[in-house]
Amino acid sequence: MTAPFYASLAEGPPDGFADWADAQDGRRIRIGGWGLDAAKGTVFLFPGRSEYIEKYGRSAVGLRARGYATLSVDWRGQGLASRVTASHLPGHVGDFCEFQLDVAAMIAFARARGLPEPYYLLCHSMGGCIGLRTLMSPHPFKAAAFSAPMWGIRMTRWQKPLAEVSSTLATWFGAPYLYAPTAGPIPYVTTVPFTGNVLTTDPDMWAYMVRHLKGAPTLAMGGPTMGWLRAALSECAALARLPSPALPAYVGLGTHERVVDTAPIKARMPHWQSGTLDMYEGDEHEILMERDREHFLGKVAALFAAYPA
Repeated sequence: MTAPFYASLAEGPPDGFADWADAQDGRRIRIGGWGLDAAKGTVFLFPGRSEYIEKYGRSAVGLRARGYATLSVDWRGQGLASRVTASHLPGHVGDFCEFQLDVAAMIAFARARGLPEPYYLLCHSMGGCIGLRTLMSPHPFKAAAFSAPMWGIRMTRWQKPLAEVSSTLATWFGAPYLYAPTAGPIPYVTTVPFTGNVLTTDPDMWAYMVRHLKGAPTLAMGGPTMGWLRAALSECAALARLPSPALPAYVGLGTHERVVDTAPIKARMPHWQSGTLDMYEGDEHEILMERDREHFLGKVAALFAAYPA
């Protein structure tokens, strides 16, 4: 069933679309993409926390120019997907395993629509956490790329145990929907100026993100809840105990990264067989929204091209 799609805001290839889909537990998500006639395969683009399909329209242009279709998603609780609370602004999930139901719905959608194979994975931030979990079980992907994957949450040494205890207590005592410390209902890109932001050094891409939320406020999401924080900390800890999957992988990470914890990335990648970590000098968190985005997409496409069907 066709879902709303903000093509003019996305600035993607001309064949962009979005449809509704139901995950196995009945939660409604939105799935969309571009370039379905691509010859080299389909890139499943897993967005980060608070993100939505249209944010990656320009990335889809770059992928389409390299021969790939793009399929993305509004995860449960964000974008236009069904939300948990009466206010649509808190970013909440009870357990990260719920996102795997959304992944399964994406894969089923791609196969039902006959999206070109082979399938590849491109994940940003929280999407990198979801994607790594996906790769720990049977999956259809030939190779995977990550932009600043959230394999850990950036905190000081004293903040982490406090976050673990407080988020657990909030959940136990029936307050999982409270905002996490320092978080609130106002979306980040509408809260801070470009100067000093932690996402990108490219003013044009910053303006692109701001236009999205001004043009389609229903896409907006605020900060994470205590329940999300507990679930995210638990999932990152669980993934850290697991070996890397037997799959070719590429990771891009900015040298000015200030959102995710870089230590788990730097600890995992030297031991990931057929895995490569590149540092992007001067870049902030969102490499796909950075000045180096074309270089990053070129590296991603080269990886994918090395593993055809």
